[in-house]
Amino acid sequence: MSEVHVGEGESLEGALKRFNKRVQADGILTEARRHEYYEKPSERRKKKAAARLRKLRKVVRKQEERLRV
Repeated sequence: MSEVHVGEGESLEGALKRFNKRVQADGILTEARRHEYYEKPSERRKKKAAARLRKLRKVVRKQEERLRV
């Protein structure tokens, strides 16, 4: 549970920004989205493998870009 204390003289917008940053850092929304519906273990593995491939392709693309320069 994320908590933000609003100081005297601090605007509500500033406190809301700090709260949003804290929620983002804690990963609360991503966790909630992940539990929004049941995902079969096989689907979870496929997503993980696809993410791994995307990341690998990105690294390879950056290395090729460095070699060209």
